[in-house]
Amino acid sequence: MDQWLSVGKLVNTHGIRGEVKIFSQTDFPEERFAPRKKLTLINPETKQQLELEVQSARFHKNMYIVKFKGFEDINQVEKYKGWELKVSKDDLVELEDGEYYQHQIIGCTVVTDEGAILGTITEILVPGANDVWVIQQPKGKQILIPVIDEVVLHVDVKDKVVKVHLMEGLI
Repeated sequence: MDQWLSVGKLVNTHGIRGEVKIFSQTDFPEERFAPRKKLTLINPETKQQLELEVQSARFHKNMYIVKFKGFEDINQVEKYKGWELKVSKDDLVELEDGEYYQHQIIGCTVVTDEGAILGTITEILVPGANDVWVIQQPKGKQILIPVIDEVVLHVDVKDKVVKVHLMEGLI
């Protein structure tokens, strides 16, 4: 089981003073990229790790421009292009009631409000206005369910069960 959660990807350098462009993959960028926050940079191929401390960050053209403590020039950060920024699962932000993390949804059993078992959530797609859950049925077919209030009635992450209402024409 992966003990890391992705918060972003280092996509490029920015300027010559050691700043980097981060593509954010977190719902909490203000918290994750705040000064003095610790993040772990992980090479996706070799799994090599490097712990970093955020010195400063700002939002710019759909990216975060981040400066890490101790990195003063482009040559020190260039080799980290393509690396992923992660936090430990122990560092989760507390969520409000009714909110959950994607990793808590994957593997949940989906049942209809009429008691029929549809299958297991294997993937979460983020195509636009709302997320879509990919449900793998026992017979091998996949169902796509939009994550909207009319469809998703209840999510129980402790027991790994999601109750849905199948609107007409959904499957």
